[in-house]
Amino acid sequence: MARADATAAAPDPASAVRTSRHYLERIAALDRQGPELRSIIELNPDALQIAAALDAERAARTLRGPLHGMPIVVKDNIATGDKMATSAGSLALDGVKATRDAHLIERLRAAGGVILGKTNLSEWANIRSSRSTSGWSGRGGLARNPYALDRSTSGSSSGSAAAVAANLTRMAIGSETDGSIVSPSSIMGVVGLKPTVGRISRDGIIPISHTQDTPGPIARTVSDAALLLSALAGPDPRDPATLGAPAPDNYLAALDKNALRGARIGVAREFFTGHDEIDERIEYALAKLVLLGAELVDPINLPKVGYENEEQAVLLHEFKHDLPLWLATFAPHAPIRTLADVIAFNDTHREREMPYFGQELLIQAQALGGLDSEVYVQALATCRKGSREEGIDRAIREHRLDAIVAPTGGTAWLTDFINGDSGGDGFSTPAAVAGYPHLTVPAGLVRGLPIGLSFVGPAWSEARLLALGYAFEQATQWREEPQFIKQSSTPPIRV
Repeated sequence: MARADATAAAPDPASAVRTSRHYLERIAALDRQGPELRSIIELNPDALQIAAALDAERAARTLRGPLHGMPIVVKDNIATGDKMATSAGSLALDGVKATRDAHLIERLRAAGGVILGKTNLSEWANIRSSRSTSGWSGRGGLARNPYALDRSTSGSSSGSAAAVAANLTRMAIGSETDGSIVSPSSIMGVVGLKPTVGRISRDGIIPISHTQDTPGPIARTVSDAALLLSALAGPDPRDPATLGAPAPDNYLAALDKNALRGARIGVAREFFTGHDEIDERIEYALAKLVLLGAELVDPINLPKVGYENEEQAVLLHEFKHDLPLWLATFAPHAPIRTLADVIAFNDTHREREMPYFGQELLIQAQALGGLDSEVYVQALATCRKGSREEGIDRAIREHRLDAIVAPTGGTAWLTDFINGDSGGDGFSTPAAVAGYPHLTVPAGLVRGLPIGLSFVGPAWSEARLLALGYAFEQATQWREEPQFIKQSSTPPIRV
């Protein structure tokens, strides 16, 4: 077994420089050497200079906002108008610097955050191949799971969750189209929140789908997730989805250890994993909810997803349409302009870009029509009806629920460059397709591997979900630090 110190002394929170240096040293020891997590795709060369400026402001008794001096890492599909590239992990955008900050990065800097670096991810946010290996990108290589280095990080916010789990940063920003925040957070034992689409601006995020994409916080605690959401949430004229949103809540003030008392929680048993040990652990979590005062409605009528093909049609149509718009705005100097250019680049650089899996999803997307095509229009209508009217909205209304719970997914699967990912379906799709919030909170370990409990609610219910998740987290404290085990093991077979 290869082990590393996962519980190094905490840095001085009053000094941004000391805190940033502490995390940069851990990145050097654990991400670049030792277990070589490869969660960070690029470091910010100005991080310590920014931290020093924030310390000077603090000394002058000036605080920018709630994140003043706090180190944060950002997924490398979010534009930063600084010395770092924004590449979605693709060599086609290697070294390409965005023309300006994404809106959420503007808010992050205004709140006093120190961006330590950009995080590795499943290349193009995992829309390249149906046989992809999560956490791998041509530019960043393979991100590793700090709980078992031979197992998947899931994705596509692989590096963001791995960095938080390994204590290489206090918080991270990921993005999700379907599962890309909650799945890696769950299997690496951290808190992940996919907000309602429109709660945080998508301006500057390399897109897959303007219907489903959203950034969101990843942290080790629910309170840190609430803190980061508070800094990022708000309207942005460049993202129309944010303009119809209600005003953000006070997410930190909403946290309440007694929030589960009297809460009606629906149990979505159709989304249990079928793995006896995982589901047994979730049953234990349900019992805890009851002890904390929740009223379980078990089971609720929320059937398994039946619109997977329509969802993929929506994503592929929108990716083809939206990617050139991002490139024209944030990377007009890049060597690629369109999806067709990406495909051609990958073909030309096949040895580096496609050593393990291809790009059949990109090719499928390129062959599709526009957003006025009947295929797209019908697929979008089917997704909305299945996930909202006949899905989450109906279940919550019918059972008068505060939230729906289920296992976020299974444990991390073995990394396999031949067959690709082998993880199960998980519980991400209903909320992802509906555009509704989804919070995952650590629910303990199964054979040394983390699992998460999901809390899903209606649109704009982030404050309520955070309160429920906080009550569960505070009562259980089931998160355990990773030990950077080189190879996962199983008990010996007895004959």
